Amino acid sequence: MAEPAVSIFSDVACELGEGPSYDPGSGKLFWFDIVGRKLMEKAFLDGATIAHDLPFMASAIAFVDADRQLLVAETGLYLRDVRTGALTLHTPLEADNTLTRSNDSRVHPSGSMWIGTMPKDEGPKTGAIYWFRAGEIRLLYPDIAIPNSICFSPDGAIAYFTDTPSGLLLRVACDPLTGMPSGEPAVFLDWRGQEGWIDGSVVDADGVLWNARWGAGSVDAWSPEGRRLRSISIPASQSSCPAFAGPDAARLVVTSAWKGLDAEARLADPHAGKTFLIDLPVRGRFEPKVSI
Repeated sequence: MAEPAVSIFSDVACELGEGPSYDPGSGKLFWFDIVGRKLMEKAFLDGATIAHDLPFMASAIAFVDADRQLLVAETGLYLRDVRTGALTLHTPLEADNTLTRSNDSRVHPSGSMWIGTMPKDEGPKTGAIYWFRAGEIRLLYPDIAIPNSICFSPDGAIAYFTDTPSGLLLRVACDPLTGMPSGEPAVFLDWRGQEGWIDGSVVDADGVLWNARWGAGSVDAWSPEGRRLRSISIPASQSSCPAFAGPDAARLVVTSAWKGLDAEARLADPHAGKTFLIDLPVRGRFEPKVSI
């Protein structure tokens, strides 16, 4: 199987690039430098990269309508005015806990959203995964260290997630109409003792899960049965999260990070923190709009 070409989509190096999501309405990809407190924006394919300063750490974006976005941030969910960039608190979440921040999050096909939080120092299991819809938040899974790989099957009947240090990617049955889990999580992929760590994931129209493997510079494709279909090398060791992009959602973009790399390691990993485009046609899906 030939290795697809991988090019640089944005050469802006983020300390912790994460949370990419493509908005088909505007034709733009949005992503975050979590540590740098920036929302990144670029028109697909060859627009300029724009960095919007944020007053907090944020990690995920969802689309409400043509005028509003929802940002998942360290103190809650904020509505963002697309035209002005003005931010308004919509729903507080762990706002009184200065030790945690948001992390991996994604919208379910029903319009609900699963939101992950984690300790800022990546220490004890003080994070969690929550369910959000129309202003209501419910705790799903407590005692999480680093929530990642939150994604859903095309019909909304399966949810995937991981607590990255565990090395286990889990799957759980979901109510397609609400996005609430309806059973106990089971192991989908046991990656303990293997190279790298399970980071962000997204599921295509065929149910294939595409995972960015942190520390291994790779994006791996997994069948709905848990069989590895292929691995694609990314020219940055800390590949963090993929997203479908383009007018037909037929391309994959992948964020990365230079967080934790000293000067010598950064010299050896010169593209760390940049965002990449994989030249491989995929049957991607646009992210559902979130119900606020």
